[in-house]
Amino acid sequence: MAKNWYKFLGILILLYVIAGGLLFDVPSLPVIRESIRNIYFHVGMWFSMMFVLAVALYHSLAFLHKMNPDDDHKAHVAVKTGVVFGVLGLLTGMIWARFTWGAFWLNDPKLNGAAVGMLIYLAYLVLRGSVENPVTRAKVAAVYNVFAFVLYFVFVMILPRMAAASIHPGIDGNPALATGDLDPVMQKVFFPAIAGWFLFAWWIFSVYARVHRFGSKIDQIN
Repeated sequence: MAKNWYKFLGILILLYVIAGGLLFDVPSLPVIRESIRNIYFHVGMWFSMMFVLAVALYHSLAFLHKMNPDDDHKAHVAVKTGVVFGVLGLLTGMIWARFTWGAFWLNDPKLNGAAVGMLIYLAYLVLRGSVENPVTRAKVAAVYNVFAFVLYFVFVMILPRMAAASIHPGIDGNPALATGDLDPVMQKVFFPAIAGWFLFAWWIFSVYARVHRFGSKIDQIN
């Protein structure tokens, strides 16, 4: 029971976020209007994706240092979990874009960078499936994952800020999460949302890791 505290806490927080996200007042801003409520879900999913991808990076570096197969296993699972949250982030972002900008996708450096970043991690999964030798696969995947994280950070956080302009918040002077950008009432939901999505992402990662480990043992027996 004591080991599951974060699961119950995460569920409670997300229930609060769902209720607050739908019922609490939000500022009436031009263009974005009521769709601003999506910030509790879209941004939280993206932050959680970055969190589990950082976990994957840690385990890939640990594998290269100690050559422990369990680190390779956890890195693989963390990337899969990150891709799931990344896809959810893309979907919620596309829905938000449709209501805000009138189209599911626009030629924007932030949006394009996020899509390229997801393709980089999908390539990681394809790479793992194309190498048969487990030792070689683990080494190649670990090295690739290190570069994948760096490239993802470049495509999502650096290159968009170097672009001439962007309609995405947080770039080119658009409001984002800096002090004063977020309404005080929204802060009461937004910051718990980040914590809740982090806990939920860790839960999914932990469950998936156990399932993946169990499947590996079954394969070894067979």
